[in-house]
Amino acid sequence: RAEWPALYDEAIRAERLIHHDPRAACFYARRAIEITARWMYDKDSSLSEPYKKDLAAMLHEPSFRQLVGPTINAKMDLIRRHGNNAVHKAAPVPKTVAEASIKELFHSLYWFARTYTRQAAALPPTGLEFDTSAVPRPLSPQARALKQAELKAKEAEDEARFKEQAEQLAAERAQNADLARQLEELKSQIAVAKAANQAVRDTHDYDEQATRDAFIDLLLKEAGWDLLTRGKDTEYPIATGMPTKTGKGYVDYVLWGDDGKPLAVVEAKRTQRDARDGQQQAKLYADALEKQFNRRPVIFYTNGYETYLWDDGLGYPPRQ
Repeated sequence: RAEWPALYDEAIRAERLIHHDPRAACFYARRAIEITARWMYDKDSSLSEPYKKDLAAMLHEPSFRQLVGPTINAKMDLIRRHGNNAVHKAAPVPKTVAEASIKELFHSLYWFARTYTRQAAALPPTGLEFDTSAVPRPLSPQARALKQAELKAKEAEDEARFKEQAEQLAAERAQNADLARQLEELKSQIAVAKAANQAVRDTHDYDEQATRDAFIDLLLKEAGWDLLTRGKDTEYPIATGMPTKTGKGYVDYVLWGDDGKPLAVVEAKRTQRDARDGQQQAKLYADALEKQFNRRPVIFYTNGYETYLWDDGLGYPPRQ
């Protein structure tokens, strides 16, 4: 809070709105990630400038992706996508989506704080977990109306304060030739703090499997596959022919045609692994389904971060 007050304000606002206004919660979570990314590009000299200044470009810039790693990058991108959907789509935003966005924000900001905090005493404690029971619950209609009025008043105050700060900063930059030197000193301090923080083994559980699954589910939903049933669409059982002691296996995802036959299989690997590690496993699942249904499905294999398409039935090579 002391080092990043504006970021703290947006994150707290997002958390408080999960149950009161899930759409706004997703919006403010996205805004918090955008503030985080902009701060990193301004202060971390190891990052290269993105080709444009929007959030998608910042998250996908190679130096940024390499720094944060695939798990945190996927979490940030998931927050961005949920925020975009909340703003641009008319469909109601479920509380579960808002809560998932805030949980991913918690993990993302944990990584950010442990990476960039300059005071060792202020580092986030090991074992810190997102506590859903601490999320503020809905108020009575009267209390809600009062709270909304307070939030609007505070938002207006914040906007005025931010505008004043921006104008003051612009004036200082124009008048103070020493600002550039101060910025370089700050970058040096951050580089030292970052190196020291990264030298300590990170034991925080970032729950990368949940993020990967949520990300794949979201991509499938955006492509029109929004009703996934366990045992049919996910974790589909293969009875025989697999290279296991029992000969059985489970396909991560099967996408079915209207005729009840498989159109595609999706093999999901951990985000820390190369997506191509799932190629052979996906092929074996496709072989088994082809024998069962007399149709060869198209093959996808992914780690939730990189995805490959392989239509080997028509003789095409895999492509990303």
